[in-house]
Amino acid sequence: MTTSKLLIRPQKTALKGTISVPGDKSISHRAIMLGALADGTSTVRNWLPAGDTIATLNAFQALGVVIEVDRHSATAWNLVIEGRGLHGLKDPRKALDCRNAGTLMRLIAGIMAGQSFASVLDGSEQLRKRPMRRITEPLKQMGAKISAKDGKAPLSIQPADLKGVAYEMQVASGQIKSALLLAGLYAAGETRIYQPGPARDHTERMLNAVGVEVRTEGDWIIMPAAAGERKLKAFDLTVPGDMSSAAFPLVAAAIVPHSEVTITNVGYNDTRTGILEMLQQMGAEFTIANERVTGGEPAVDLTFRFNELHSADIGGEVVVRGIDEFPILTVAATQAAGTTTVRDAAELRVKEVDRISVLAGELAKMNIDMVERPDGYTLHGPKRPFSAEVDSHDDHRLGMALAVMGLVTYGETLIDNARCIHDSFPGFVEIMQSLGANMEWVEQ
Repeated sequence: MTTSKLLIRPQKTALKGTISVPGDKSISHRAIMLGALADGTSTVRNWLPAGDTIATLNAFQALGVVIEVDRHSATAWNLVIEGRGLHGLKDPRKALDCRNAGTLMRLIAGIMAGQSFASVLDGSEQLRKRPMRRITEPLKQMGAKISAKDGKAPLSIQPADLKGVAYEMQVASGQIKSALLLAGLYAAGETRIYQPGPARDHTERMLNAVGVEVRTEGDWIIMPAAAGERKLKAFDLTVPGDMSSAAFPLVAAAIVPHSEVTITNVGYNDTRTGILEMLQQMGAEFTIANERVTGGEPAVDLTFRFNELHSADIGGEVVVRGIDEFPILTVAATQAAGTTTVRDAAELRVKEVDRISVLAGELAKMNIDMVERPDGYTLHGPKRPFSAEVDSHDDHRLGMALAVMGLVTYGETLIDNARCIHDSFPGFVEIMQSLGANMEWVEQ
């Protein structure tokens, strides 16, 4: 697909069907990393072949890791990873290209800080604008020799002896925590991280699954000192569907009259279910079935049905557990009766773009008035959007959110620079079409 424009026409029929969504992006990143550092051969099924995760695969191949790829489908690959052990990575002799993946850059920084060779982490122009001090400063406290210009990429890392640290995060962050835990694999002594609220715990779950003890004591995440040389066990993992991706068709079902959509095998980790709780606050109607566990991660089937939504006051710890889903939550808010208020979400301003400001600007083109606040916004609904030509600003979640918005407009919506959708959800348009959604790629 070479075109980057997406055309959406008003949805005149209900969305119906049962689908699956691509594997969880966070788990797909971590599966490559821990498989590369393990001793032995790991198998990963339903791995997400998106722009960000392929950047991770390529980075570890550049570090000498042999990864056999079975392109099972356009939205799911199966991998066989020949682990090299904690100290078996090779000097890539050039900068590691993180492309547009902030998760990759922040997490791999922890791993590279413990290597015996120097490395450089770089990426796209957009990634070079994202803040990296949040991981470089705590890594320096562990003894890492890491430098950056104005706290941003490229990051230059020199070999160093790492030591355990007791670090208190000011804001709960799965990426900061993960960078320190991965560096902790190479550190002498115990690594302790204070977490002031809930944050994604995929790294802790996967480390425990490969034989590295990580425990929680109150608000502290603790990786005890290793008794001897650390070894990570190879593993067999089926990646559950990504809740962040599932949110788009689910919200579409919630706002398009008479719709009913089921998504099977969706990850149901409680650090990722904030979007469900926020939609429930707004009156969304959904059911959960077939609860199970795969690779230490819970998964369920989710069914959403159309229902009249109402406004909500959203803030507090639920925001962290649904931070990536705010673009599509905002679409739901435009169709909810009353004034929705979002607070405690300043993190949205340092994502791929400033998601508060950029989304407000794009919604204004559709005659939706979203009033910005430093840490959130207010929005009054329900309001049917006008036809417009809008822009994703190369932000995959904004692109998909605008596509769902297009289903409830008065006229056609054209989204420019929509190719970025493939960064996290390859096959998004085709899956939405299978539900009956009136959207298609168009020639420029």
